[in-house]
Parts: sequence; C-alpha cells; structure tokens
Amino acid sequence: MSIKNKLNRLKSHLGTDNCNKPAPIKKQEPSIEVPYKEDWEKDGVYPFYFEDSYCLVREKEYSLDQMHGIYSFGQFAAAVEAWNSSSIRHPLSAAGHDPENIFFFDTETTGLGGGAGNSIFLLGQASLKGNKVKLKQHILPHPGAEIPLYKSFLGSIDYSTMVTYNGKAFDWPQVKTRHTLIREHVPKLPPFGHFDLYHAARRMWKHKLERIKLAAVEKDVLGIERKDDIPGFLAPMIYFDFVERKNPEGMLGIIKHNEIDILSLISLYTHLSFQILRLDDRQTPREVFEVGRWLSSLGESSEAKTAFNKISDGETQEALEARFALAFEHKKHKNWAEAARLWKSIADRGSLKSKLISCIELAKIYEHRLKDIDQAMVYAEKALELYGETSGKEKEKTSIKEEELEKRLERLNRKSI
Repeated sequence: MSIKNKLNRLKSHLGTDNCNKPAPIKKQEPSIEVPYKEDWEKDGVYPFYFEDSYCLVREKEYSLDQMHGIYSFGQFAAAVEAWNSSSIRHPLSAAGHDPENIFFFDTETTGLGGGAGNSIFLLGQASLKGNKVKLKQHILPHPGAEIPLYKSFLGSIDYSTMVTYNGKAFDWPQVKTRHTLIREHVPKLPPFGHFDLYHAARRMWKHKLERIKLAAVEKDVLGIERKDDIPGFLAPMIYFDFVERKNPEGMLGIIKHNEIDILSLISLYTHLSFQILRLDDRQTPREVFEVGRWLSSLGESSEAKTAFNKISDGETQEALEARFALAFEHKKHKNWAEAARLWKSIADRGSLKSKLISCIELAKIYEHRLKDIDQAMVYAEKALELYGETSGKEKEKTSIKEEELEKRLERLNRKSI
C-alpha cells in the first residue's frame, strides 16, 4: 500500500481533516466598564454592547393568569378574539390581528417638549409570546449611547401594531426625531398601525375624570393602585442625577414606573375593547351611552341604536340622552314617525338645550315629512320660546339663530292660511 493510501486511512485518527479549518474565534466580552454592573444584574438588567458603546436592557415575564387591576393579561387575547368575531368597524379594532402581532409601548424622556433637545432615555415594550407576557426595556446609560439603544430596540420589534397612551402626539414623534439623528447607523423605523388609548379614554370617561392621565384611569377605571411610585414629572431629574453619579438606585424606580405604565396599557386596551363590544357586565349606563355616541360617529348606526335602546327606558339623564340620540339615528334612516315619537318625549322632559333642538326637529318633521302644519307651528312656537330662555353662552354652543326660528314660524303661518 502506498504511503498516500496509508495516510488517507489514518486521517480519522490523526485529525488531519480539521487541519485546514480556521480555529474558532472566541467571543470576547467588550472591554467596556459598566458602572454598578452587579447592582443592575440584581434587578435583571444587563448590558447590550454595540461597537464601542452599550445600552442597558431589562427583561421580565408575566403569567397570563396574573391580574393587573380588574383584568388578567390572558383576557387581552380574549379581547383580540372578540374583535376578530365582530363586524364592527372601529379605530381600536384588532380584527385581522393575532394577539402576538400587537405590542404595548411607552417612553420616558428628559422633558415634555418636542424637538431634538428632548431625549428619550427609556424605551419600554411588552407583548404576548405563547403563554407569557414579555416586557423589555431599553435604557440609555448616558446621552452618547443612542445608537446601541435604538439598535437594541429595533432588533426587538417585529409587530404590525403598537398601543400607546398619547403616543401619536408625543412618544412616537419623539422616537422619529431621535431616530433621524442616527438613522445612518441603525435600522429603519418600521411602519406600524397605532392604537392610541388616550383619545379613547377621554371619549369614554371625561364625564367622571377631571384629568385623563393614565394614573387617573388606572385608579378610577381599572382598579390599579400604585405603591411607592415615582411621579413621572420627577423622571428627568432622576435621570440627570443617574448620568452624573451612575448609581442605578433612582433609575430603578423610574424603570418600575415605566413597567406599570406598559402593563396598564394591556388592561386598558382589554377594558376598552370589552366596553365597545358590550362584553363588560359592569358597564354603567353612561358608558353604554358614550359607546353608542362613538359608534354613531363612525357610521355604525345599527350598533349605536342597540346601545341607545339598552338604556332608553326611564327618566334618568342617560335614558333621556339616549332617546334624544336614538331619534337622530331614526332620522338618518328616514323613520320619521319613530324619530318624532322620541323627540316628543324629550321636548317635555330633557335639558333646555335638548328640548330646544327636539322642538326644532319636530317642527321640520311635521312641516316637511308628516305634512301637519298645525303641529309644526306648535313646536316652532315652543322652540322660539325656549330659545328666549337660553343663556348667551348656551346659544353660542348651539349655532341656532333666532332669525331662522322666526322665519320658520312666518312661513308656517303663511301655509296655514
């Protein structure tokens, strides 16, 4: 046997197959000192290195059975499923999405103003993954570390829609502004659908809350009580102190504050969905009315009528307002007799403004639709009388003109001759 053949037979024993392969490169820990690294690690915070810099990242998981206020995190998936089973067209509809397609997003910044002078020092996000809710927070250790911050954040988001609280006006424009300054070094911002819950909360609960801050909605609507929470307005001062001293003690409080904000978005989206889809057994008559008004403004007349009908019996304020609104829904569909019946009940019992408008609408219906001039005159005269009782400020709100009421009455008088 030749020497060459002998060597070939011995290759497996000699290890010569690997002789031409490059030796594996050992991944070296970047030689960047992270101040108080051990303290950070105790709270589940670790460094994310990129090139010659780093940001800090905190990750946490929650069971779907865990309650946050009056809802468990698992009920968010039920809300998405309910949207997918509904035909209602709504700005908050998750129809066409899986729960995993949606992420909840909030930031902490060095100020409340816009522009390049305001920096984001914490980007927080949460989403449902399998049987867990996973939270991830990206922390800016100092102002020069925005590239790793956005590299870390953008490498973590693969979703179709985000949920924020006033994020359309503040959080996301801030992200865009800061991203513009470093866009050559980090991935592009992906396009997202956007559910902004601030406007929804304002529409639903402005009748009971003086301010529609998330903390107020948490306490008075969702049953969430914060303990030892750091107020958001202190966040910039705490962050600047952290940048100077590096000690994470104060920052850990801000991170916890941001965590609760994000988790509250999950409960709030669930609650709003159940309210709009009328799946909340605890829904108050006022909330039913506000849902009806919202659906009506979106052209969902059938759903709006269902909501108004539910609370239209009786003499409560909500019942009277529901009948008043229901009359307009019947007017849209040219159900003149039913609209007139409802407005008649308001003309005698409603608020001064609703009485006035009801009488005007009745005068129109009797003149142009039911061809009853005598009844039209009765309500036109009553409308003019009510207008005289209305204060100046209320008159400005209605856009009703006295001369128009007088012209209507004059025209009806000529027709009656």
